[in-house]
Amino acid sequence: MDTIWSRLTAEGPGPKYLNLSRALRDGVRDGLFPEGAQVPTVRELAWELKITPGTVARAYQILTQEGILAATVGRGTFVAARKARLGPTQPLYAEIDPGSLQGRVDLRSPQLPEVGQTAAISQALARLAQSVDMNWLAYPRQSNEGPLRQAVCDWLGFRGLGPHGPEDVMLTHGGQNAVNLVLACCLRGERPVVLTEDLSFPGFRYAARLARAEVVGVEMDAEGVMPDALEAACRRHGPQVLCLTPDTQNPTTARMSEARRAEIVAIARRYDLQIIEDDCFAPAMPDLPALRAMAPERVWYVGSVSKTVSAALRFGFVICPHGMGEAGRLAAQYGFFALSQPVHALMLDLFQSGAAGEIRLKSQRELSDRLQLLVNRLGAFDLAWQPGMPFAWLNLPQGWRASTFTRMAEDAGVLVRPSDQFAMVHGRAPNAVRLAVVGDISRERLDAGLLALAGLLLRPPSEMAV
Repeated sequence: MDTIWSRLTAEGPGPKYLNLSRALRDGVRDGLFPEGAQVPTVRELAWELKITPGTVARAYQILTQEGILAATVGRGTFVAARKARLGPTQPLYAEIDPGSLQGRVDLRSPQLPEVGQTAAISQALARLAQSVDMNWLAYPRQSNEGPLRQAVCDWLGFRGLGPHGPEDVMLTHGGQNAVNLVLACCLRGERPVVLTEDLSFPGFRYAARLARAEVVGVEMDAEGVMPDALEAACRRHGPQVLCLTPDTQNPTTARMSEARRAEIVAIARRYDLQIIEDDCFAPAMPDLPALRAMAPERVWYVGSVSKTVSAALRFGFVICPHGMGEAGRLAAQYGFFALSQPVHALMLDLFQSGAAGEIRLKSQRELSDRLQLLVNRLGAFDLAWQPGMPFAWLNLPQGWRASTFTRMAEDAGVLVRPSDQFAMVHGRAPNAVRLAVVGDISRERLDAGLLALAGLLLRPPSEMAV
């Protein structure tokens, strides 16, 4: 290993991975490590500095996300070009070739079961084919969206969002697009700050980075974001937006009590925070008011049909704060004029025919049964879950690290998502994994994968891995 790297150190106050990342960052900026230089492998640098490979890996991850290092598949990691790269520097997710799974049970992301979607979509498209005319050649117009916005309100009739109507609805191309548009409406200034739960859906972070915003994690407890921590973050950072999943926190499955929701709303009002309430994993029978019902003047309620009907349709929506519907629709208009005509027509047909509602009920029943299978197999461990939700949070037994468990689970033929994929760059990553409930494989294969995980949990490695 080149001797210049031996000048690095992880010593100093605070976590070693932060000290090492700081030393690397300073070395690159001071010219000690020149542009294009290949950095040592994780194990080489760990050996040289007498620290754990996990410490080095985490420091490399931080600097790669900052654009100071660049990882090239098959070649290694290099000091990146000094000129800042324009636009996002990381993919939202890795494209996966289904053939590469080679019979593995993939529990990384929830997948809907086939409960009639194929036939319903096919029949709707056949009906729509008879109505295609010259209007399908022009740019889509929001003035035509009224019936579909009303259908969205009807779709959400069970949810308890407080008074709202079609005038409050913004139609989007999926839930992630909805979050992007809300941030476009709310953020201002050179370097705005967005708050999220310190373990959260990564899409919040991706959307904030795209908006050139700084993302700050807020400490959580068993109910989600802690009021004291939220108030401290507001005082310190002056944030403009708070992103939350209050009903089924992703990934921990935590649920806010009504009292906690009231505390969060009070703080948001005190510091003039806008709130994005992500409810894509909405409970089938909610018994608590949504944040949108408690603070209709500042809550942007985001939903989609990806978790209940079909993720391929890319259809989402936002119930905007009172008086902000027009602003939301203008943001959508600036982005894509209006919802694409095929998606618009197809979703209106599925809603009005009742097919979407039937599919939602059938999907929820099947996923609930599969969740019960997961709980039956792994419930003896420290497992957090909510009835009807398509994922669970597994706190690993003593002797396991999330990275080691993920690797050994993959060797056993099961893919899971470790906690660090939900953590902030400088945040905590507990020894836990998220297990998705999937409906795209047989129950027998799912059960076999869960049994493999149960067996693995009973046999922690003899030495703590990193």
